Amino acid sequence: MKKLIVLIALCLSSQVFSQTDEDVLKQIYKTALVEGKSYSWLETLSIDIGGRLSGSLNAERAVDWGKAELDSLGLDKVWLQPVMVPKWVRGAKEFAYIKAGSGVTTNVNICALGGSVATNPLGVTASVVEVKNFEELEALGEAGVKGKIVFYNRPMQADLINTFSAYGGCVDQRYMGAVEAAKYGAAGVIVRSMTLNIDDLPHAGSMTYEDLPVSKRIPSAAISTKDANLLSTMLKLDTSLQFYFKQNCKQLADVKSYNVIGEITGSQFPNEYIIVGGHLDSWDLGDGSHDDGAGIVQSMEVLRLFKTLKIKPKHSIRVVMFMNEENGLRGATEYAKEAKAKGEKHVVSLESDAGGFTPRGFSFDCTEASFNKILGWKPLFEPYLIHYFIQGGAGADVRPLKTDSNITAGLRPDSQRYFDHHHAANDTFDAVNKRELELGAASMAALVYLFDTHGI
Repeated sequence: MKKLIVLIALCLSSQVFSQTDEDVLKQIYKTALVEGKSYSWLETLSIDIGGRLSGSLNAERAVDWGKAELDSLGLDKVWLQPVMVPKWVRGAKEFAYIKAGSGVTTNVNICALGGSVATNPLGVTASVVEVKNFEELEALGEAGVKGKIVFYNRPMQADLINTFSAYGGCVDQRYMGAVEAAKYGAAGVIVRSMTLNIDDLPHAGSMTYEDLPVSKRIPSAAISTKDANLLSTMLKLDTSLQFYFKQNCKQLADVKSYNVIGEITGSQFPNEYIIVGGHLDSWDLGDGSHDDGAGIVQSMEVLRLFKTLKIKPKHSIRVVMFMNEENGLRGATEYAKEAKAKGEKHVVSLESDAGGFTPRGFSFDCTEASFNKILGWKPLFEPYLIHYFIQGGAGADVRPLKTDSNITAGLRPDSQRYFDHHHAANDTFDAVNKRELELGAASMAALVYLFDTHGI
């Protein structure tokens, strides 16, 4: 009888170890699509909790939720990593209008940019100068700018297929616009929203004053693309028009928050780490479903799939829910600092922070030799229409973990609709497709499995 039991065990063991990579990937995709949890997790995070601006009550609730869900997965370790984060509050809804020379006013849609100061209690009214870049601003100089509102109106470049490149080509006006305009005595800044769509939705995002004294800081807001076009057209017809805006935001003292971390400890290399993650915080206009609720639940699903399929990793696999990517990157900085202090070896760090749309592939920041090895796995993904493998940047949260010898990577979904929702009020749960989200989670789990099995 004992011999029979041993024989059966050997047969079962042989079947497990005879599984090919194709077999395992098929199981991963099937499990994610048939019994996945990412979509239901996202529903809770987005609808029950909502927008999660760093330092807010909702961000605190999201931390508690994330830890509880990871605890329920039966991971080897779950913990909170403290981190001090900025606390900026928007206050009452912003209000703005264009006032033509005739005295007729037209209301327009704006939102304060993250980190901006408020206007004075009565708001700011001034004439407007439109510029496309900092060179045009410099050419105007103090004589052309002082006391006026600078209107940055450089759109995203529509002919770039990679919409992240288009975003990168114009985001400097949002981030540095107030600093540059303040040099010439501007009264405020209005920035065209970072989206290719023409709509009524202003898009939030971070901005900076660098080391500008508080007394020199000027209010900065985003205007919807539809209203940016309107303002530009009206300026061409009437250069004497004025713009009024009022915003009530405030920067408070830093507060304590947390990164949420869970781990499956590796069987052979417990001190070598493969991490998956996204950022738990979001802007406050929507509920942060695409940016970056999707990345959070996809990363959680990677570890759940390993547990469900009884995949025992060689390396330790961690999920990290980073706090404060949107307006400070404090969570990523603290995680990398602590990892370095402990001498932790992070061999692969994979981030999902490009929305929950259909996955197309991955980008890898790695050596040529590592990338060539990764390209050998590409045929395994082609049945799932994952074929976009490039050498390039990874996500902002894993960037501080990069060394000369490891790999950082990013999930690359189809990006054509991403900036329709990015940082706007329509970044909501209803904008995420269940199947697309689950395919992304499965793709991440498949890549992590291959890295763990075959190394880098």
